[in-house]
Amino acid sequence: MAHREKRAWIMLVVAVVAYAVYVVTVVGRAGGRPLTEVPYAAALLWTVGASIVANIVAETAVGVVSPKASRAADVRDRQIGQLGDHVGQSFLVIGAATAMLMAIAGWDRFWIANVIYLGFTLSAVLGSVAKIAMYRGRLPQW
Repeated sequence: MAHREKRAWIMLVVAVVAYAVYVVTVVGRAGGRPLTEVPYAAALLWTVGASIVANIVAETAVGVVSPKASRAADVRDRQIGQLGDHVGQSFLVIGAATAMLMAIAGWDRFWIANVIYLGFTLSAVLGSVAKIAMYRGRLPQW
């Protein structure tokens, strides 16, 4: 498995786990109240921060486990990286545009913050899935 494919797997797993922890935490705190009344900011910041740290730790661990693995990227690796990033960035743009429209419409900050977080998560997940799929399959030929 290529080093960059391992990084995509790490990003995928960390993003899914972090978002799941966040959702479970916020929904668990609701206790029948409307979600907009639940304190969410600390949970959001902690899960984002923890996911960044977990990503760094996991990538470092992979580097320690296989120190002689090649980290050199060839043309295929770069193409996969670019295409995967484009897929991920499109969901980031969709999330940001949605949040902007929600702010203009006067939605509660809870929903706006959560749409932005969901956009970041979908960006990481779908970008990683695209990269993994391209590593496992074939690169599209244009």
